[in-house]
Amino acid sequence: MKDLAGKTAFVTGAASGIGLGIATALAQAGVKVMLCDIEEAALASAVEGLKRTNADVDGVRADVSMKAELQAAAEATLARYGKVHILVNNAGVGGAGPYGRWTDRGWDWTLGVNLTGVVWGIEIFGPLIERHGEGGQIVSTASIAGLISPNSQPYNVSKYGVVALSEGLRGELAPRGIGVSVLCPGFIKTQIFESQRNLPARFGPPPPQDVALPPQVQGYIDFVRQRIESGIDPLYVGELVREGIENDWPYIFTDAEFEPFIEARFAAIKQGFDRIRARQPRR
Repeated sequence: MKDLAGKTAFVTGAASGIGLGIATALAQAGVKVMLCDIEEAALASAVEGLKRTNADVDGVRADVSMKAELQAAAEATLARYGKVHILVNNAGVGGAGPYGRWTDRGWDWTLGVNLTGVVWGIEIFGPLIERHGEGGQIVSTASIAGLISPNSQPYNVSKYGVVALSEGLRGELAPRGIGVSVLCPGFIKTQIFESQRNLPARFGPPPPQDVALPPQVQGYIDFVRQRIESGIDPLYVGELVREGIENDWPYIFTDAEFEPFIEARFAAIKQGFDRIRARQPRR
């Protein structure tokens, strides 16, 4: 999609962070953007701010883990703009902790937003992109944790799922004129650590914040929090995503910090094959 001007995009998790960065970068390229978020006040503020730049944008509230709400958001987008060319599945939450700290609620919420919401976004918006025959692009936000997993958090599991889904869809949708990209950001300056502020009531009250964690777990959390607080500007990420859409990049990375870890992971996988290479499987 070399010429984005005049196209229409639907962006989830667009009221702040990476989503707002993407919405801003697309709007600056002349794209009409429907911003979607669960946080109404932040969404209204984001839309108002972009409108002050003469961007053609609007907003719709939806919880992406609720399929009916995402469907209603799609209908609102069509009513406003008539077509959709770009889908950005960006909404995400930090979710629950590692093994020993798992809860049913944590798994349900994290997978519901980070993975099932992406599945439903593609299921709902994919046919809308196909319908007009003008081509389009689907971008889904995973994480560098969707390629390397330092622990057993549901967040990492959900992001691995987004990577797998995107990789599988790329070949399937290319003949239909739809490109598929997966965004795998590193440490970005967002509010991911404040995800609990948007925990839906159906999952019950947020877990207590004063529960002592094992020193190793707390140390990891503190490290990640510090890195995010000094992280990459979300608008820079948005500009990378815009370029990725224009050039149909399969993978969109924000920096090369974790490249050695990814290389080490694939080297370990290769070693697994090397160990059995000379063996003949029994049939």
